[in-house]
Amino acid sequence: MANLNKKTIAILATHGYEQSELRRPLDALSKEGATVRIVAPDRGSIRGWNENNWDASVDVDETIDTANVDDYDALVLPGGVMNPDKLRQNPKAVAFVKQFFDEGKPVAAICHAPWLLIEADVVRGRKLTSYGSIRKDLENAGAKWVDEEVVVDQGLVTSRKPDDLDAFIRKTIEEIREGVHAGQHA
Repeated sequence: MANLNKKTIAILATHGYEQSELRRPLDALSKEGATVRIVAPDRGSIRGWNENNWDASVDVDETIDTANVDDYDALVLPGGVMNPDKLRQNPKAVAFVKQFFDEGKPVAAICHAPWLLIEADVVRGRKLTSYGSIRKDLENAGAKWVDEEVVVDQGLVTSRKPDDLDAFIRKTIEEIREGVHAGQHA
């Protein structure tokens, strides 16, 4: 299988992202040869959350204000509770997410990150999974929710929680290798 050389991946996050859900995909995608850039609302660094405590920070490579979807091949959305809750209230973050769907590019969202997908109005009629506590939110937005470790629907990869990261990363890499998906839509 081809590696991800010449692919550039955005990880959209802010303070309170689930540490493992950002770090492990970042490391795996980089190991596959991709250029991975952290996109956030503000410059500087953002701090992760690990179980019950603040954890390490990552440097922000680009702000949402300057990020251009055309510069990226795919989008990864880590969860945690605070991270997607803050981002879904940011119109620029929501628009950034929606643009990936408009262009048919792969998007991978884990845990509570599908809150952003709801806000971007891209889940109607789609099969996906998430952390169990947002199941009803997704169903109310028109998604077909299933309780599986990883679900792929035309370039959209979703998983439930950190325990699912191996499957999430594997399928994310697979979808990025496949490239643009005609069925990936808003």
